[in-house]
Amino acid sequence: MKSRTLQLLVLALLLSGCAGGGTATATPPPAAAPAPRPEPTFTPYTPRMPPPDEAPPTRPLEAPSNWQLLDEGADGIPGASVEQAYLGPLVGRQPERTVLVAVIDGGIDTLHVDLRERLWRNPGETPGNGRDDDGNGYADDVFGWNFLGGPGGEAVEYDTYEVTRLYVGCRGGTALAVVMEGVSCEEVEADFQERRVEAEQLLQTVTGIAGALEVVLPMLREGMQTDSLTPEKVQAFRPIRQDHQQARGFYLQLTSNGITPADVEEAVEQLEGQVSFNLNPDFNPRPLVGDRYEDLDERGYGNADIMGPDASHGTHVAGIIAALRGNDVEAEGVLDAVQILGIRAVPQGDEHDKDVANAIRYAADQGAHIINMSFGKAWSPQKEVVDAAVRYADSLGVLMVHAAGNDGKNLAESPSFPSRNYLGGGAAANWIVVGASTWSSPDSLAASFSNYGQNEVDLFAPGVDILSTLPGGEVGRQQGTSMAAPLVSGVAALLMAYYPELTAAQVKEILLETATRHTDRMVPRPGDGEMVPFGSLSATGGIVNARAAVERAEAMRRERR
Repeated sequence: MKSRTLQLLVLALLLSGCAGGGTATATPPPAAAPAPRPEPTFTPYTPRMPPPDEAPPTRPLEAPSNWQLLDEGADGIPGASVEQAYLGPLVGRQPERTVLVAVIDGGIDTLHVDLRERLWRNPGETPGNGRDDDGNGYADDVFGWNFLGGPGGEAVEYDTYEVTRLYVGCRGGTALAVVMEGVSCEEVEADFQERRVEAEQLLQTVTGIAGALEVVLPMLREGMQTDSLTPEKVQAFRPIRQDHQQARGFYLQLTSNGITPADVEEAVEQLEGQVSFNLNPDFNPRPLVGDRYEDLDERGYGNADIMGPDASHGTHVAGIIAALRGNDVEAEGVLDAVQILGIRAVPQGDEHDKDVANAIRYAADQGAHIINMSFGKAWSPQKEVVDAAVRYADSLGVLMVHAAGNDGKNLAESPSFPSRNYLGGGAAANWIVVGASTWSSPDSLAASFSNYGQNEVDLFAPGVDILSTLPGGEVGRQQGTSMAAPLVSGVAALLMAYYPELTAAQVKEILLETATRHTDRMVPRPGDGEMVPFGSLSATGGIVNARAAVERAEAMRRERR
């Protein structure tokens, strides 16, 4: 899934005229027709809004620490109303069970003080003895499993994009690359070459900007006589020297597009990774894993290290769901009655269909109630094996939550995989697709980067400036639909913890029916900024609402009595 930082930087550079050309677009395989959706029969809860003669709460200039948990009516912030659920219908109550949420991602920091108590521990496994004590085919899987690990403890960090693997296949390369049915090699090669050239050109441009910042930042610190630079301080700076004026203008041009020096540094690193690894047809890290890659039914490869080389993304995702509540760490999860099952299958690049399928099966076999999938890609050459795993999890009543993606595109035209729709027709019933919403302005609701689709995306959830856990005991903000999906997973887990009688299908129904509706509200459409009704961006036209969901679950319980 494309980095939010890189996408912001690319967009800003294009808008400011610092880079030429357009963004690359992959020509995807045709998407299966979406399954019909029943119309909600429940009158959705709407947060209490101030009466006309009462001024609404003023939105802050910066995102509150845990804004995703707040309520638009009570706090003036369009969060998911999690705190209102605890202050209202759940006050004085205790959860009735602990819910197991599998996080398929790039790794989780198993030592983080805000997460380690929430990690699933395999009761049938003795740590470190090198044996498969519980007979599930995975030796020493104490916290979960790493499908990107090697038998000697190594782990894949970078991998290629799927289009690169398809390009290699078209050139008669290794068995790693299988050309998708219905896709011509001409399409693959054109897309690969376009993306490769764009990455190289953009890397050159961004490297130039990084070099300019090495001159500009010290110059501003000297002229302003401060080590702390912020857009507000630089805006107020009135230099006399021409070089200071130029430095000020350069800095403000970047920050006016939402770009910080740290973003530039991160973008250089990401673009270098794209050129050297993701879009390099000669790069192949798969032998490190040691599996028989062409055998799509193979299980048990990998190792037990669920942290991997870079656990930042997965640790952040896990914290949104399960970071300890009410302690001294600033980040707050949705609930405490939860365990996180860590499964590593997402490299710095595109995940492999075989690994995704095995990760879904592993999660289902360990008894996961929910599977969070904050990843996606534009091509799925072995989709049939992923479909089989999704069918398996769906048959066991596992709720699968998938991030919509960060390309600002309509999923009806540019699908993201894995997907709920099966090859040959039909769709997974217990599957939710989540777009990202923002907090910053009453005039916008959908995050500018979020993918959307009136039939493809089910609902939106907060996904901008989300504070959560990071490796090394740290906390920090990230953004993307990768952050919105675990918020929905967390709210789903909240329902399952307090109402264990609910099935995955009922939880999905509740979440969709009780989402806070903004159907007719005009918002900038992600990607191009055209004003459209928010209801045109998803099936519900709503944002997940924990309090309303809990109230609906309680009403259903009373109806059964």
